[in-house]
Amino acid sequence: MKWFWPRSLTGRLVIIMVIGMLAAQIMTGTIWFDMRYGKGMEVPTRLVASELALRIRLLQSLPAEQQVATLARISSPHFTIQQIAQPTEATRNETRHQAVATLFDNVLEQQLGQRLPTRILKAELQDEKGDESGFFSLLRESFPEGHFVVQVQLPDQRWLEIDAREGQAGLSMAPLTALYDYLMRIYVLRIIAIVVIALIVVRLVMQPLKKLANAAERLGENIHSPPLDVAGPDEVKQAAQAFNIMQRKLIDSIAERTRFLAAVSHDLRSPITRMKLRTEMLKDETAQTKFRKDLDEMEAMVTSTLHFVRNVDTEEQLRNVDINALLDSLKIDAEEVGSHVKLNGKAQPLPAYARSLRRCLQNLLENAIRYGTVANIDVIDSTDALKIVISDQGPGIPPELLEQVMEPFMRVEGSRNAHTGGFGLGLSIARTVAQAHRGTLTLRNREAGGLDAILTLPRTHKNNV
Repeated sequence: MKWFWPRSLTGRLVIIMVIGMLAAQIMTGTIWFDMRYGKGMEVPTRLVASELALRIRLLQSLPAEQQVATLARISSPHFTIQQIAQPTEATRNETRHQAVATLFDNVLEQQLGQRLPTRILKAELQDEKGDESGFFSLLRESFPEGHFVVQVQLPDQRWLEIDAREGQAGLSMAPLTALYDYLMRIYVLRIIAIVVIALIVVRLVMQPLKKLANAAERLGENIHSPPLDVAGPDEVKQAAQAFNIMQRKLIDSIAERTRFLAAVSHDLRSPITRMKLRTEMLKDETAQTKFRKDLDEMEAMVTSTLHFVRNVDTEEQLRNVDINALLDSLKIDAEEVGSHVKLNGKAQPLPAYARSLRRCLQNLLENAIRYGTVANIDVIDSTDALKIVISDQGPGIPPELLEQVMEPFMRVEGSRNAHTGGFGLGLSIARTVAQAHRGTLTLRNREAGGLDAILTLPRTHKNNV
């Protein structure tokens, strides 16, 4: 069943509409069967009624004492007529018999000039074996035969019973041709029309939902993306309004958190500064050194935390960034402080958040230099994505911790340098920036030793405007 059920909501709605149409058409298909059945009964009914009228006129032209004997002479293997004492009480009153009875009485009245009471005991189409024609046999038989058992009352109150079988010159359309015509026009063409209409209408109806999904994706990339237009049906307007309110609340919440951390950072720096001043007055140099180190670490922790929050909450707009110039500037900055960086490969400009991307690459490069002395930058560009691999020659990271080290404040002291002054925020910021570009950041240990930080940025970036 899974292969038949589409994954998209548009496909599911189309399937539901087609199945509903087919179910309704199958139920109403019985009308076609009744119409074809009635069409097949029309000619035999007219012929039997006409033949009966001829025989009744012949009997009425003879003296009463000769009529009974004449009944046998005017009968045939396919049309027997006999006199009965009383009519049969039980009669079939089906809708199909009612239509045949009405046609039979009308033809008989036209031929005789008067209406005679009749009772239709049997009126059905039969196949070559003498069985009543069902749905499939009616489609197979080109010359179905009508079988009639009719009782009629003469003007002199006598009752006659007629058992007649009457064929026809064939239906107006061959059964298989009629079936093909019915299936093509009623089912195939209707299904095609419904599918086309459904695809057009459902796509129009689903367009607001698609816009909402795109807006949610943009919100994940940039919380300051433009709000949704409040337009369309009432339900769409309500959803757009709720989405815009949610976005506004998220922006306010993050702004409030940033202001709170900024205030805390500002308030903490004042006592930290005073404590530093008091530390300088200590006569014990050992205690002075320890206090100075702890206070520097506290100040760096506050600054790093605030920096992390501000990098997550970016309000930048996408623009084409010269990747080559960006990497060259990072290489020059690193070499100015005595680091060794090797840069290989070139790349075409990439739509990106320039300041955030620089921060991401700078964090990765600083980690590589800090833990591995020498850093290698390999640029692999393609039409689909840009891949930047920053490698170091350090001790690497245990495989089970490769994902955890990108969590905020997560550090691997056993495998990395414990005296770096970092607080485990660099990789977390880098991964956040990568996700904002709809890209990925992965870490892997090198076979020859060291670590590869692989930043993959897709070139098919959706515009946030």
